[in-house]
Amino acid sequence: MSTFHWPVRIYYEDTDSGGVVYYANYLKFMERARTEWLRSLGFEQDRLIEEQGIIFAVRSVNADYLKPAHFNDALDVSAEIIEQGKASFSFEQIVSRDGVVLCKGEIKIACLKADTMRPCPIPKIMLMEMQDER
Repeated sequence: MSTFHWPVRIYYEDTDSGGVVYYANYLKFMERARTEWLRSLGFEQDRLIEEQGIIFAVRSVNADYLKPAHFNDALDVSAEIIEQGKASFSFEQIVSRDGVVLCKGEIKIACLKADTMRPCPIPKIMLMEMQDER
């Protein structure tokens, strides 16, 4: 898959009392980028639940915080699949400002049946769309 990029602007609400982005918010930015990546492929998460009976859930996160982001920064958040299983993806995600890496993360996402919360195969239609992106 090619690397997907999503712009994020830092608002006051994203920062702590020192004007630095609160660490957990980087995970929110990464979540938004993955959601927008899905949307760019034509998949809305609410429709995946309704039509396919699936959800995507975070299985694990490994984040490395390298440099701080501050109020009003314009950031780039990338998402790239680095490993694909039958029922999961692993993403490498990078949050950067002007080409400088601020935070790197590896996030494993599981495909689950919405009614049982048990792992299930990623739908073939999604796999086909992702192959077209490569």
